[in-house]
Amino acid sequence: MQEIKLKARAKINLTLDVTGKQTNGYHTVRMIMQTLSLYDSIYIKKIDKPVIRVKSNLDWLPTDERNLAYKGAQLLKNKFNIQQGIFIQLDKKIPVAAGLAGGSADCAAVMVGINKLFGIGLSKKKLMEIALQLGADIPYCILQGTALAEGIGEKLTPIKTGCPFCYVLLAKPNINISTASVYQNLELDKIIQHPNTEQMLFQMQQKNITEMGKLLCNVLETVTIAKYNEIALLKQKMMELGASGALMSGSGSTVFGLFLDKQKAIEAEKVIKKEFILRDVFVTEIWNKKQYRRRE
Repeated sequence: MQEIKLKARAKINLTLDVTGKQTNGYHTVRMIMQTLSLYDSIYIKKIDKPVIRVKSNLDWLPTDERNLAYKGAQLLKNKFNIQQGIFIQLDKKIPVAAGLAGGSADCAAVMVGINKLFGIGLSKKKLMEIALQLGADIPYCILQGTALAEGIGEKLTPIKTGCPFCYVLLAKPNINISTASVYQNLELDKIIQHPNTEQMLFQMQQKNITEMGKLLCNVLETVTIAKYNEIALLKQKMMELGASGALMSGSGSTVFGLFLDKQKAIEAEKVIKKEFILRDVFVTEIWNKKQYRRRE
């Protein structure tokens, strides 16, 4: 095998709770993470020159050591003494710095691809352990599907029932939010509403998207909405346009809405693009490995 193609899928957080802060500065979390059908295309090829080369369809995206996909390749190349070079092409569709784990998903796909391409033979669990060195979201992006994440995000429990299928409208405002800044400004003692994670898991098991929509909750919104009211306006507009629920994903700035009706989601996409003058608005779907794999 000389080359491999993979899909690096976006994620959303159906719930996101911050449960405390460690002495090292890291926050502990409890959240339900979900993979989407929206993906970046990853192409990896062996090359003779013993270097790592990354190219992207976005000419402004860093393709050196600042890029997580590069770091993932470098980590495995060094750890397993890979002598050949590695060429990586990133065809990005997931908005960058948007709370959708695009960079982490790319890194995860690159590490999965290199493991296969060079016959390293790591189990998924071992690959996830190694990937944690580069970021807390990367092990989840290797796992994929529906999972409860705890600790700093690295303790992952797959949810076997999975999230019921529905359509997901994504809208990224024209703002970039620093994850570090959001966590630094989070006042844990002032958070009034925390997610009801157990109830969300129960409604998920019941396949009740309507009730799940009411339970969407992200405590990081207490920081972001205070600074960027557009996030609140996007959530409100999605609800007006027929979403079962709407929420900011991760530390933002993307807002997502859950829709049972595909046509309503498509109509909402058109309205939001026009009213908010946004480029990054997409209709995608919930993705799970077994239950809800759809034609793409």
